[in-house]
Amino acid sequence: MRRAPAGVAREVRRLPMLEREWFVRLPKAELHVHLDGSLRPSTLLDLARAADVELPASDAESIRRAFRVDDARDLADYLARFAVTVAVLQTPEALERVAYEMMADASADGVRYLEIRYCPLLSCALGLTLDEVLPAIGRGIRRGAADHAVRGGLICCTLRHLMPSDSEAIAEAAVRHRADGVLGFDIAGGEATHSAAPHRHAFEIAARGGLGITVHAGEAAGPESVAEAIFDCRADRIGHGTRLFEDPALMAYVRDREIPIEINLTSNLQTRVVASAGVHPLRRYLNEGLTVTLSSDNWLMSDVTLSSEYALAMAALGLTRQEVETLLLTGFRAGFIARPEREALLHRARVALEGL
Repeated sequence: MRRAPAGVAREVRRLPMLEREWFVRLPKAELHVHLDGSLRPSTLLDLARAADVELPASDAESIRRAFRVDDARDLADYLARFAVTVAVLQTPEALERVAYEMMADASADGVRYLEIRYCPLLSCALGLTLDEVLPAIGRGIRRGAADHAVRGGLICCTLRHLMPSDSEAIAEAAVRHRADGVLGFDIAGGEATHSAAPHRHAFEIAARGGLGITVHAGEAAGPESVAEAIFDCRADRIGHGTRLFEDPALMAYVRDREIPIEINLTSNLQTRVVASAGVHPLRRYLNEGLTVTLSSDNWLMSDVTLSSEYALAMAALGLTRQEVETLLLTGFRAGFIARPEREALLHRARVALEGL
């Protein structure tokens, strides 16, 4: 099992070991976690040596501390560390290894369904093609599913600063590689400085190709970015949505159409979107009946597990067990896999919760 993170909020560190184990035993679905932000520190060391990439430390524990983002001023600052991890993800072997290890680590943390997201174009810097990157990640996910009790898939991301033509090429590749486990399409990157609307045709390609659509929005930018995600990009889900509450009418629209919001507590703290976990709008969203679930965003950069995110939510926001179960089950309902699989996972999750 992955080591319990050291960089989470004080409320979580105070939990007795028995309670931490209870959170690990919860049947969880992880809908929002980035491959390039979730490498094992030991793996980052190995891959950096092989790729001749310089790191700020030479042992796994120091790497863990160095890559935990404690000093970011905003989202752009938070994203700066990804340049190093992307540099080591330039071979099929590295991509397959990291995807496989994410499946293993998710299973050890009680995650039963995992959607990994990544921009495949980032791994084309040294000559790989999109048609080589996506099968490599798919192999890792399939091997991980075979060896561990977790179902997985891939969400292909584009990035806001890319040319729309690049986004369209990524979307076309994502549709081509549905058989390699591609489930969805997303856009990430600097919300405050780059609109998602110019990439609308890429989302059209992905949606017509049968992929689920999720969009990073309402984090660095305000609720207008959530509106753009829904009306311009055809979003089925919203990644983050932290500032949605600033527009009550739009929030009611999202509520009434049951558009799921992928909440990421710790990374929202690190990017200064919220001042503390205790004032995160997750509590308001639950009270007002929005469809929300918890995710972890980046295991390395945020130094979290999905279990620790649930523990933080319960400790800082006073969630009841019933509210925790609602978040858990929403994660399974909102997954982009086929409905029969989704319903089977949901049934098993309900049975597991009854046994806790």
